[in-house]
This record gives sequence, C-alpha cells and structure tokens, in this order.
Amino acid sequence: MKRPLQELLSVDPSAVEETDISETPEQGEDQRDPDERGLCIECGDQPAELDCLNCKEAFCQVCFDYIHRTGKRKEHKTEKKDVEKEVDVVMGEDQNDVEQRPVHNHTDEVADTADEDRVLRQVTDEIIATRGDVKAGDHLEVLRRIKEHCRFVPMRLTIEERKLLRLLEAALNVSEYTDKVDIIVYSSKAKRMVAQLKEMCSILAGLVVATNMKTGQNLLQDKDFSANAEWYKTIFEIGRRYKIMNPEKMRDSFGKLMYMMMDSRLPEVKEAMDFDLYKPINTVHSYLEQREALEMMDDPLVLQAVVEIIPNGKKQSAIQMEIKRKERAIEQLASKYSQRGIITKEEIRQCLYSIGDYHAYLRANCRPVEEMIQMLDDNFDPDQINGEFSLGISLGRQGARLSHNHYKQYHYVKQSLTLWSQIMRDMFMLWTLADHDLVSDHNRYRLADTGQGLNRIKPCPHLSRAMHGIIRKCQQRTGTWIGSSVVHLGDHAVPNALFFLDKYLQVPRILNPVYIVLSDVDRLVRDPFVNDWVCAQFHSPSELKTTILCDFFKHAFDGSGADNYFDAGSCIDGRLTSAWNWANSISKKPYYKQFLISGFTGFNGSEGF
Repeated sequence: MKRPLQELLSVDPSAVEETDISETPEQGEDQRDPDERGLCIECGDQPAELDCLNCKEAFCQVCFDYIHRTGKRKEHKTEKKDVEKEVDVVMGEDQNDVEQRPVHNHTDEVADTADEDRVLRQVTDEIIATRGDVKAGDHLEVLRRIKEHCRFVPMRLTIEERKLLRLLEAALNVSEYTDKVDIIVYSSKAKRMVAQLKEMCSILAGLVVATNMKTGQNLLQDKDFSANAEWYKTIFEIGRRYKIMNPEKMRDSFGKLMYMMMDSRLPEVKEAMDFDLYKPINTVHSYLEQREALEMMDDPLVLQAVVEIIPNGKKQSAIQMEIKRKERAIEQLASKYSQRGIITKEEIRQCLYSIGDYHAYLRANCRPVEEMIQMLDDNFDPDQINGEFSLGISLGRQGARLSHNHYKQYHYVKQSLTLWSQIMRDMFMLWTLADHDLVSDHNRYRLADTGQGLNRIKPCPHLSRAMHGIIRKCQQRTGTWIGSSVVHLGDHAVPNALFFLDKYLQVPRILNPVYIVLSDVDRLVRDPFVNDWVCAQFHSPSELKTTILCDFFKHAFDGSGADNYFDAGSCIDGRLTSAWNWANSISKKPYYKQFLISGFTGFNGSEGF
C-alpha cells in the first residue's frame, strides 16, 4: 500500500541522527520480518503503534485506519503498544547492531564535517546534472546561480490563491474578449475594450458571490471596480504566475488573459476604467526581499532544501533517506530565518518549495534536449558516415529546403539543439521579459493579417536582446554557427512575445516522445512478436534506433514547414518550424508502429495534433 508523504517523513529526527548516512542501503538492511523488528506488518517501515486483537497483528496508525475503515474490520478491537519498549529500530536497523558496528561519532567534529561535505557534493552534483551550466563540485557557483535565477522564479500558489485561480479560469472560459475586440469594424475600439473588461470584472465578481457572499457583495456594490482594483490585479497576477510554472495548462485562455491586461494598460482604456490589470509577478526574490529574509539564499543548506529527488536506480531506503534529509534542511532553514511579524516558517517553506519546482521544471524541459544531443554524439560521427545513415540533405528532396552535407548537417543539428537547451534553461527569464514587453505602454500594437488570421503585432525589444545573448552563448559552446541567426520577433512570423513563448514551449513536447520511444526499444523487443517485426523490417533494434534518429536529425532540421519560400529555412525560428513539420508527418514514417506500441498518442498530449 502506498503511504502519504507526510507519514513517510514522520520519523523521530533524533533517531535518524543515530543512523550512519554514509552507509549504503545494502549494508544496513535487516532480513527479519517486520513484526519481529517491531514494525508495522502492512508497510514494514513504520513503528507498530496498535495491536489488532482480532487480526492478531501489529499496525501503525495509518495502515490500521486504512485497512479497518469499512466492513466487519471496522469493529475490530485494538490495544495500544508501548512504542518505546517495543521498537528499538529506525529504518530497519536494530539499536544493538548500531552500537556494535562502527559508525560516525557525532561528537567527532572531523567526521561530522567530512560527512556534511560528502552530502553537499552529492546534492551539488545532482543540481548541476539538472542545470547543466555549472562545473561539477562548485557548490558556491550553484548557490550564486540559484540566487540569481530566483529573480525570475514565481512563488508557488497558496491554497487561497488556488481558489482565486479557479474563479479566473472559469471567467476566462466563458469570455469572448478577443472575438469582440480583435476584429475590424468601424466602431470605437476603446469603447469595446472598456465594455468587455467591465464584463470580465462583473463575471469574476459574480463567481465570487457563489463562493463568498460577503466578499462578492463588496465587489458588486455600486459596480465600482476601481475600488477593488488591487483584487483584480492580484487575480490576474495569480493566473500569469500559475501559467509560468505549468505551461501545459490554460492553453486556450491564457492569450485572452494577456490581451485583456495589454488593453487595460492603454491610456484611453485606463482612464475610462480608473485602473489597469497589471501587477508585477511575485517571485521568490521579491518575496524574500520585501520580508528582509534574502540572506537565506546565501546559506549552503539551501542546496539540500531545493534539490530534486530522482528515484531512478535507487532503492526505496535511499529515496526515503533523501526525502528526510531534504525535509530536515527545509525545517532548519524555516526555524533559522523566520521572524515574528515579518516572515513565518510556512512562508519560508513556500519559497523553498518554489525553488524546488523550478529545478523540477528544468529537469523536465532541459533533459530531453540534452539527451538528444548525447544521442547525436553517440550515434553519428561528423567526419565519417555510418554506412547508409548519412545526415546529408539536398534542396528539393523529400521536402528539404536546405542543402547540407553530412558534416554540415551534424553541426547544424547540434547547434540547434544547443540553442533549444539554453532557451529551456533561461525560460523563466524569457517569461519575465516577454511579460514586460507585452504590457509595455511605450509601443502600441497593431492588428494585422499575418497569414494566420488577425494578430496583434507588437515589438519585443527586451526579449530580442535576451535572445541575441543566448545565441552568443550557443556560438561559444559550439564554436561555430551554420545558417542564419535572424530572430523573428514582432513581425508576421512571430507577431508578439506571446507567440514566441508558445513556440518554444513546444520543444519538450516534440523531443520527449522521441526520447521515450528510443529508450523503450530494448524493453519492447523482449516480446518475440515485436522482435520479429523489428528484425524483419530494420534488421536489428540498434538499426531501428539509428533509423529513427537519422530521419529526425535530417528532416526535423531541413528548413521545411513554411507556407512560402521566405519564412522557414535556417533562421532561429525556422529550425523549430521544421521540427513541427516533421512531427506532423510522423504517421507516414515506416517506424510509426514503434511509436504506437510505446504508448505514443501525439506530440501535443492527449489532444493530438
């Protein structure tokens, strides 16, 4: 039975300190049955607290409540155990054994320091593996980078904020803002904007009445929306903050949210409304700075508190130990830096959990790109063609728009993947800059037909400078640059910053399925029928992998996918356009069956294309 995380962490900290952290799980395992060790018979890892007189077995409180929640077992009688006498073990170790075998003496300062250094190096390496932009073992540099990036890391939503988010999502789902504003008619556009924004505020206020009558009455009283301007600003800020951390959410409604906020900043609309809907995003850095607790980010213990726990290849006992170490670090920081009346322990925990979310985001989005770069290096040599698997492409053949030989295509693909990897690492910074460019009142947008309907074209000066800085980093990393370095922003190809964000959020959606399929080949060919098909069509599993990779590296980077001859090619955005074009033609590939048996449903999640 799976146990709640809170229960897994409910071990007495003083008992955990007696355990030798440096010992491997295999050395500390106890082969006795759970009941002989004084542990729960069901989960086997928590102290037994209750004796069920009917079952004649010992359970911890959680397991007993779960198993005896219904039926006749609900009537079973229990007897409380004396935990201190019965249980002399923690995490499966007998106290006598702990005393007999050599352990780190916690009174020995040298051993303590060595153990802390070992843990710090391990945690630092795990964070570096996630980030990929710092040298191994440099924990001070990692800490500095984390503090720097906290300027762009949004705060995790609280329970109350999540309630407001549901109201916002419901209001956006029924709003027809863009259908009534972004059209070409001969009536006053400013009047239409004001009317639609007031309607949105009314919808939000009405939904609040359904959940909280008192608050709703205050919002609806006299329909004076400006009196509650701060509330409306906050609810729109919550929606933007949620979208940054969950890019797969609000895919249909986020555009309306941003366009409403853009229009509310226009002078004529702001004058009619007496307020606008913009509020800066609440980040970890700004949150700590307002509460005078920014010094916490210089504490090395932060590394242990924010590291992502990766279960791959680890035993359950090792995972449990990492969880306890992380939670212990969080509690220590919360106790050390909390100040009465300024910042509470719960607020510090919220900041640390937000940074942890950021590292989980980095791993989920950067890992597939780095894995594809590794596969390119492992399976192809730029100076030598592997049999029939050449990466060369020619203009006009199989839809290609570029002409590259094997050597040139190899480096073109590698620099494109490197660029995507860097963009994924800096995505939170790009979100912040895009947010600023969208709501900036220095440059007004214009409505124009871009070939994909009417769209708002607005310059993106901050985003453009950041992208050129990222390109320079990629040029330094790869040592060369093939193709165009033009970045389309604020034109008919990428009309505004919102389109730019949506475009590059597709990178993990394209690469993740490919990586999963390639990783599953060896597992799936254990089935004799699958193996027979693979060998009959591709000769071997390794050749199937090379076929998929070769086709992807050739035709996902061949400059195709545009409606005309000028919008794709080798420019920065054209590379991603080619990848989308390849993704749309996946069903025509000879290896498509391999995607299907790997559980593939589409590059866009359950919605497919």
